[in-house]
Amino acid sequence: MTEEFHRIRRLPPYVFAEVNAAKAKARAAAEDVVDLGMGNPDSPTPPHIVAKLIEAVQDPRTHRYSASKGIPGLRKAQAGYYERRFGVKLDPETEVVATLGSKEGLANLAQAISSPGDTILVPNPSYPIHQFGFIIAGASVRSLPCTPDDEMLRAIDRAVKHSVPKPTAVIVNFPSNPTAHLASIEFYRELVALCRRHELFILSDLAYAELYFGDTPPPSVLEVPGAKDVTVEFTSMSKTYNMPGWRMGFAVGNQKLIAALTRVKSYLDYGAFTPIQIAATAALNGPQDTVAEMRKLYKERRDLLVKGLKQAGWDVPSPEGSMFIWAPIPERFRQLGSVEFSKLLLAKAKVAVAPGIGFGEHGDTHVRIALVENNHRIRQALRGIKAFLQGDNGGPMSGPSLSDSELTHA
Repeated sequence: MTEEFHRIRRLPPYVFAEVNAAKAKARAAAEDVVDLGMGNPDSPTPPHIVAKLIEAVQDPRTHRYSASKGIPGLRKAQAGYYERRFGVKLDPETEVVATLGSKEGLANLAQAISSPGDTILVPNPSYPIHQFGFIIAGASVRSLPCTPDDEMLRAIDRAVKHSVPKPTAVIVNFPSNPTAHLASIEFYRELVALCRRHELFILSDLAYAELYFGDTPPPSVLEVPGAKDVTVEFTSMSKTYNMPGWRMGFAVGNQKLIAALTRVKSYLDYGAFTPIQIAATAALNGPQDTVAEMRKLYKERRDLLVKGLKQAGWDVPSPEGSMFIWAPIPERFRQLGSVEFSKLLLAKAKVAVAPGIGFGEHGDTHVRIALVENNHRIRQALRGIKAFLQGDNGGPMSGPSLSDSELTHA
């Protein structure tokens, strides 16, 4: 009985553990660490949503078991959101199921549709549940390029031709965690045509649908005619309404896949606490000005951080969506890899970031920086990073010197 269980053996060591341990040690020593590692929204849930929760919880009838697939009003509200936002009509009874966050929905759909030996196509790097949900279910994962372009489409085509058995599904996630890539509706049209031709399911993670900074909102793959024949899409209320701890999400789309997920969930849970579902309904049906305010907040943080990092000598891309900056490790530190660089940044700059290798081996040249601290704390992080990069930490860093006064006005 000394061997590990089969499914546990398939999981690698948790790569964030080293950085988390170092962060905990620093805090135990009373060091002030600016945590830009976890994508955990810091803003409060809008008051009208909280008020609806409080109102609902006063009714003792809501304390009983709920509905695993989601209460009818919530499923109707999600269908209403899709029609308003994407012009997509959904049947709340057969094409919508409420989940305990998008992560649970993805993991349970993996249990429903995959068997040992099945192959799933997953971008690398990508959010860990995209691959490990299927690995836990016993399937095998084949990596794809992570950019929504012809290279990804060609890789899917090659995988179908050269994988035995033929792949079951392909996962896409745009706006992407961690890379912040956005996909166009033209890409989705080609993806749907390819997957219909090869009889591949598309599992789309659209958790960051409302976190975009340009003029054009990110599309849903379900906007493409015929997409519902092969597609299920996952969304989450965590970022859109600052409700991460509430654990409220959805899966919508293909009736066969929704039915499979619903059946598995019926054996595993009774759904979210009913007052949470009632409050989530109020969020979807109520005023949406708080969503625009959330978007403005993250854009301000993005601009401050990107500008400040560039002035400190670390040139990072400015994301057009998501709540993350996917930052290439500065050249003179690249040989360290993302875990050691993250630990060094924590030790020297007192700033925590997520090592890119935690999202797949092709992420080891990057770190993910989350926009989850206020502007004052971001400026504090920038001062620490500036001192680290322009200090004697491995060689000269190109870029202009950055004064504290410049950071204050960055």
